[in-house]
Amino acid sequence: MTLYNKTFVNFDHGFFGYATMGILGQSCLGGVAAMTVLSNGTSLLQMAQLALIVLVSMLANTFILAQMNHKLIFNTLIMSAITSMLFIILNIL
Repeated sequence: MTLYNKTFVNFDHGFFGYATMGILGQSCLGGVAAMTVLSNGTSLLQMAQLALIVLVSMLANTFILAQMNHKLIFNTLIMSAITSMLFIILNIL
C-alpha cells in the first residue's frame, strides 16, 4: 500500500477530526502564502498569485463544508497545501 493510500485510509476513518484540522491547517498556510505574496508588492502578478491562493483555499473549505466525497476533499486539501507552499517558496526566493 502506498503512502497516499495509507494516509487516505487514516483520513477516511477519522474524517471529522482530520477535516477540522485540514480547515485550520490549510487556512493558516494560505494566510502565510498570501502574506508572502503581498510582501513583494501589489502588481498584477502578485494579485494573480493571491487570487489563485484564495481560490484553492476557499475551494477546499467549501468542499469540506458541503460534505463532498471524502476522496475529493482529501485531494483538494493536498492541492491547497502544495499550492500554498509553492507560492511561499517562490516569493521567498
